[in-house]
Amino acid sequence: MEMLKLDYYLPPELIAQKPADDRSGSRMLVLNRFNGSIIDSNFTDICQYLRKDDCLVINNTKVIPARFFAQKNTGAKIEGLFLSIQDGKWSVMLKNSSKIKEKQTIFLLDRNKNQFCPAHIETKLEAGQWIIRPESELDTHEILEKIGFSPLPPYIKRPQPLDKHSLDSNRYQTVFARHKGAIAAPTAGLHFTAEILEKIKKMGISIAQITLHVGAGTFLPVKTKTLEEHEIHSEEYEINEENAGMINKTIQSGGRIIAVGTTAVRTLETAALETNARSIVPSKGYTKLFITPGFEFKITDAMITNFHLPKSTLLALIAAFAGLENVLNAYNHAVEQKYRFYSYGDCMLIH
Repeated sequence: MEMLKLDYYLPPELIAQKPADDRSGSRMLVLNRFNGSIIDSNFTDICQYLRKDDCLVINNTKVIPARFFAQKNTGAKIEGLFLSIQDGKWSVMLKNSSKIKEKQTIFLLDRNKNQFCPAHIETKLEAGQWIIRPESELDTHEILEKIGFSPLPPYIKRPQPLDKHSLDSNRYQTVFARHKGAIAAPTAGLHFTAEILEKIKKMGISIAQITLHVGAGTFLPVKTKTLEEHEIHSEEYEINEENAGMINKTIQSGGRIIAVGTTAVRTLETAALETNARSIVPSKGYTKLFITPGFEFKITDAMITNFHLPKSTLLALIAAFAGLENVLNAYNHAVEQKYRFYSYGDCMLIH
């Protein structure tokens, strides 16, 4: 498929720069994927679209404060994004890194822009990635908790991240976040409050938890002319025995599996590849599943998702689930109705 088919026009002012005042205060576009009908609703009405014996599948990954700042000996500032750790060494992306050299030492800065600890530049990788080794007695998560900021996507502007640090560290995190490891939020889950989840449980709806640690690849634009040429990123996931059983029981009883976010969809459909049937087995590992139009969904019956960037792999996934024409019609409607887009924006329920 040519990437141009996944394009749409979005006025820049519709890109949400901050979350709704109330966590559940977003609008919700409801799209029927079978007939293309559209309803304008609000997320607080989500329970109206759920039924007893359904199963809601949420991603309990926890976003780490992976965005950080550093300084060279010259005083020049560098912006970094923590990606992973192995043997005490960090894999990071560094902006303004063209003049950095291997064997140099930089200083990681705390949130007040003071030097926190040295970090030695070990290896230059491709695509702006580096291996660095912080010199500190603290472990990685302790360091990031002292110096890091929420790793917001580049379209949310935070020239002075400390100004909105309290807001972002709270709202760029789901209320059910448990397992540290994501460097981007599973944004469809941001709309849920503890009260709404409790109401859903009382309706007789199961809530299953999976884990997929969202990686930096979620922000990467597709630079190829066709979807097929693009290489999808890899992300770590896990579904344990208890939650796999909950999902299978719902399927066997005729209930619907409603995935909260594209990350939950990728995880569920990855687990189904092992059975090649409408059931899943407990599994963990890394997924490179690339869901594009023509994909056969085995588990997902409905999904809650935010609005995605033009010409992106996530928009391709949505088009695979609901049909490209339906999705583009819904997106154009959302633009006309001035919905708020992307990570801090409004959401869709596709059923």
